Amino acid sequence: MANLSASAAAAGHRVSPSRQPSLALKKIAPSLRVAAAPAGLLRLRAAVARAATSSSGAAPAGTIVNPIDVPLLSFSEVAERLDAFQASGARNQTYMAMYSSIFGGITTDPSAMVIPIDDHMVHRGHGVFDTAAILDGHLYELEQHLDRFLKSAHMAKIPLPFDRSTIRSVLVQTVCASKCTQGSLRYWLSVGPGDFQLSSSGCTNSALYAIVIDSPSLPVPSGCKVITSSIPVKSPQFAVMKSVNYLPNALTKVEGEENGGFTGIWLDDEGFVAEGSNMNVVFVTRNKELLMPRFDKILSGCTAKRVLALAEQLVENGGLSGISSRNVCVQEGKAAAEMMLIGSGILVKPVVQWDDQMIGSGKEGPIAQTLFNLILEDMRSGPPSVRIRVPY
Repeated sequence: MANLSASAAAAGHRVSPSRQPSLALKKIAPSLRVAAAPAGLLRLRAAVARAATSSSGAAPAGTIVNPIDVPLLSFSEVAERLDAFQASGARNQTYMAMYSSIFGGITTDPSAMVIPIDDHMVHRGHGVFDTAAILDGHLYELEQHLDRFLKSAHMAKIPLPFDRSTIRSVLVQTVCASKCTQGSLRYWLSVGPGDFQLSSSGCTNSALYAIVIDSPSLPVPSGCKVITSSIPVKSPQFAVMKSVNYLPNALTKVEGEENGGFTGIWLDDEGFVAEGSNMNVVFVTRNKELLMPRFDKILSGCTAKRVLALAEQLVENGGLSGISSRNVCVQEGKAAAEMMLIGSGILVKPVVQWDDQMIGSGKEGPIAQTLFNLILEDMRSGPPSVRIRVPY
């Protein structure tokens, strides 16, 4: 931690130790966590329940109705309730460690993994993010993702709190502190907290956050259904930037699930295939050509680009006739021998149905399975250019 603090100070980022909340830096052993909600929280919940189940009719116009007494909490009481929330099991992922430039360090206490509500990333969406997979104690394609991360920050006019090497060091140290050997690292750059204005001119410092999420199981390349999304696609200016404005992406994912599918597929403003909710789309034509939509209007997927590089092996052994990136119309996509989604969270996921059209034989294709195996092997034993050992 001394090295981390020194790096932050060297980069000129103002971190005031006297203002670091004790909650953010304290470490609570799992066995000592609060097992049940504190009495005050139970009384609050009981009051809410009574208010919800009782009704005395509508209040007269102009009357302020207070169905419950909202408590005024001290910092220690807030900390206690955050512990209770964590112990309640409301979260369905395991958070191993978090770094925040706001408190200038790493915490392994999930209750302390919070950010200021006046951070412009929260209330204005003025932030960018990226990710990197962790497998067998190595970070996969961190350099490639970090390059895209910094490019997104530049496009979003977010000044860097530290230089690239310091940011990289912070990310590696956060994974190291987490002891996580399989999962994912996610990280964000924001213009920072300061006020609730639209402009970021009142934000003194930009902010860096990172979190490590444990994922004990690997993705499975099982076939899925997708639908053509009715959600408007992002304009190219915002589509090529990995900003936190993922509401269109989230709605596209939800729309796909509501229609019995895995996700939705976006079409661009000319009607060509664009991308999935947070993944690239790839086809194998009847002539065994691997075909991917061009990156000029969509996010440049790091995993997708790595898959394209690994797929050269299939061209060499005759499994594929070639690899190309060009516009793909819906009719051509639905007539493909294989279709798949590619992303860091799913690796390679075959698509067996698009809307009412079965893709190929309607089953997972051999090229998708081979590409899944290639990317997984690359994550486990690829060259140093894509794998960084974490010094736990």
